[in-house]
Amino acid sequence: MKYLTTNQIRQYFLDFFHQRGHEIVPSSSLVPENDPTLLLTNAGMNQFKDVFLGLEKRPYKRAATVQKCMRVSGKHNDLENVGPSPRHHTFFEMLGNFSFGDYFKKDAIRFAWELLVDELELPLERLWFTVYEEDDEAERLWIETGADPSRVLRFGKSDNWWSMGDVGPCGPCSEIHYYWGDLEKQSAAGVNNSDEYLEIWNLVFMQYDAQPDGRLVPLPAPSVDTGAGLERLASILQGKDNNYDTDAFAPIMNRIQQLAGHSDAQRQEHLFRYRAIADHARACTFLIGDGVLPGNEGRQYVLRMILRRAARFGKIIGFERPFLAQVADAVIQEMGGHYTDLIPKRDYIMQTITDEEERFHRTLNNGLRILDEVMDRMRAEGRTQISGQEAFFLWDTFGFPIDLTRDIAKDNGFTVDEEGFRKALAEQKEKSRATAVEKVALDVKPYVEHFRKLQEQGVIDPAGVRHRIYEDLAEVDTTVAALFVNGEPVEEASVGQEVEVLLPETVFYVEAGGQVSDTGEIYYWPENLPEPVWSIQVTDMRRPIPGLILHVGKVTSGTVKVGDPAAAVIDTERRWDIMRNHTATHILHAALRERLGKHVHQAGSLVAPDRLRFDFTYGQPLSDEDIAAIERRANEIVLQNYPVNTRWTTYNQAISEGVTALFTEKYGDEVRVVSFGEEEGVSAELCGGTHVDSTAEVGPFRIVSEGSVAAGVRRIEAVTGRAAEALIEERLAALDAIAEMLHTKPAEAAEAVRELIARHHALQKEVAQLRQKLARQEAEALLQRAERVDGFSVLAVRVPAEDVETLRQMTDWFRDKLGSSVVAVGAVIDDKPLIVAAVTEDLVRRGMHAGNLVRDAAKLMGGGGGGRPTLAQAGGRDSAKLEEALQSIAQWVKTNLK
Repeated sequence: MKYLTTNQIRQYFLDFFHQRGHEIVPSSSLVPENDPTLLLTNAGMNQFKDVFLGLEKRPYKRAATVQKCMRVSGKHNDLENVGPSPRHHTFFEMLGNFSFGDYFKKDAIRFAWELLVDELELPLERLWFTVYEEDDEAERLWIETGADPSRVLRFGKSDNWWSMGDVGPCGPCSEIHYYWGDLEKQSAAGVNNSDEYLEIWNLVFMQYDAQPDGRLVPLPAPSVDTGAGLERLASILQGKDNNYDTDAFAPIMNRIQQLAGHSDAQRQEHLFRYRAIADHARACTFLIGDGVLPGNEGRQYVLRMILRRAARFGKIIGFERPFLAQVADAVIQEMGGHYTDLIPKRDYIMQTITDEEERFHRTLNNGLRILDEVMDRMRAEGRTQISGQEAFFLWDTFGFPIDLTRDIAKDNGFTVDEEGFRKALAEQKEKSRATAVEKVALDVKPYVEHFRKLQEQGVIDPAGVRHRIYEDLAEVDTTVAALFVNGEPVEEASVGQEVEVLLPETVFYVEAGGQVSDTGEIYYWPENLPEPVWSIQVTDMRRPIPGLILHVGKVTSGTVKVGDPAAAVIDTERRWDIMRNHTATHILHAALRERLGKHVHQAGSLVAPDRLRFDFTYGQPLSDEDIAAIERRANEIVLQNYPVNTRWTTYNQAISEGVTALFTEKYGDEVRVVSFGEEEGVSAELCGGTHVDSTAEVGPFRIVSEGSVAAGVRRIEAVTGRAAEALIEERLAALDAIAEMLHTKPAEAAEAVRELIARHHALQKEVAQLRQKLARQEAEALLQRAERVDGFSVLAVRVPAEDVETLRQMTDWFRDKLGSSVVAVGAVIDDKPLIVAAVTEDLVRRGMHAGNLVRDAAKLMGGGGGGRPTLAQAGGRDSAKLEEALQSIAQWVKTNLK
């Protein structure tokens, strides 16, 4: 097997394929060009995507590249593995050869064999080849090329089917694996199941274009896309069992060690952090080199997240000042020979890194302080998860990346509600999104121009489309006034086409006031025909400008033409579900104001067929009693069977009558009032939505959840009608199942569960007592390790405790056994190092202070603590430093003894 440096491998690969008629194409930027589906370039084929799709033609049909790649989000999210894993990276180089309708499987397999086996001389006894389970041809070709049939294995779609993402080019693939372990122990069972079998090259036989709807559309010509990780190939040819020991990373790792002033032992102690810093320094260098700057969105946030993760690891291993720019300088020195654009950008890259690292250091201390306060509060409250709002506050106020919050939380035994964080982030973006007036104007221009012409011709009323949503109609007979395909007016549309339909009048509701749009069908069906001439399935509605209403859908049969007669029919069952939920929001609003006070107001809503969501102003969580009372009152209003009345009036008149208006809505001079039980003061609101005729038609009302969505805003989600019936049936079935498991009646299930929990708690208490007893027995042996200092005992030991209370009890027990003494016991509890110390009264008078002792010891663990002179407690962040902290205590006693 040949030994080659990383730089030599890169050039060897390009030369090999150049000799075989391939055009050598430079790496594209990490920022994808004209591809909104990609955040960052994540594969060699990204720059050839349009070629594979037949949208672009190149002057060559064969190409080879060494592509800069980043995988930190979406389908290829490798960030969490970077550092602990010996082979995962954020930034890496992908070697690739490509065929655009030229050669296919046979030559792709032959080229791979010639390079790996014939040229680089990889031992055949360590190579394994995998193919897609249905790809007989690929299996046959490997065997014909020289592979042992027993080493050609079939796997399913999860292993041997490649795609760039959820959409785009894809196809079956064949992978080449290299076995690292003892030759006598290898077997087919280890491939794709053991880290000892390293995937080094993936040959993708590009045949399809994956569509958003899941369809696989054949590409214009079968093509080949291959990718081999340069870093992995270097590890094999250099005989290293991990990528970070190759010459691609060794100089960078050495620079970190030099800057930190660490010994080899200290480097080994922080090995995974060294690896992460080295990897992230490469990623930051190339991202900034390709024009990405740190920020809070998209690829800018990726850079900030990676840079700050590296900076945090640097702080843990001892860096108190910015250092990453110097590590990036080592990256530029090592890789600038091939990526020559890095050299002139050196100062810019280093300054950008330093500026961001300084910002991070400024915010880190404040953020860490707040995060510590959050975690302290959580411990006091018995919580184990940092809420999404708390994580968002750290991000929004201190620029604290969510992954940093996650890592620190994990170090302290906590988790983070990342879904809640993303939700808060999305809501903030929605609130802060500015109106892109010019873009909107450009988007609606073709519609508006055509709409105005139709109004001038008398096809559409001068006031706009006649919107007949309040006439208790499920359908209306009309004509097709206009058709739009891809935003442009057309005269006809055929089956399968996405289309927008303009009708002179309609009964379809257009999303507004929280109520979603109607769906349904538009068709032309003469009475003398057995089936429609054409039909359109309506899936959404749009109102680009006031008066212009568009039905969005797809032609499902025939060919629709402008001027055709048409019947527009809504999905009545869905509309009924929506109306139930809309009336229910008014009922819920009334019940909330009755229970919580008239200061409660609606702050937003969603009225969908399957549920309703209601946001309201209130400064604290609702109690279980409040929720039960609100639900009960809502169902009372339903059962009262109040008629739901509507009337039109002026805005000023409605407000003077005490009708409720929403702060978030804009109203014209004429408004619509929806009310029920108005004489009794139940509900009267301004509303343009559709409603049932009486409250009883809402059916059962059930609250599903209640929680916070923002400061001073709560949210209730609920179901009604058919969805509520389904929920009730589901819960009753669950209750019956629980009762059956407990061998009791459903009505007695709650009491049976309480008894079960009580027995469980009793057993837990008994287990805790047994643990404490066992710990004391083990502690007897630890007494022998007490050291005598100036007439008294000093004992500092690690003990097998699982909670703080056991630590305190063991401290008391040791002190009682030793008499005049300084005792410190430590343990790792929930992945966090803790120390509890006790000092007898006589030694307090001689300068001993338990609080000062644990505070100084905890510094070695990256934490802090304190307490009284006779008893104190401290914790840290680095469990690996617990022994060192305990070993320092005897010397501390000698130093501080009076």
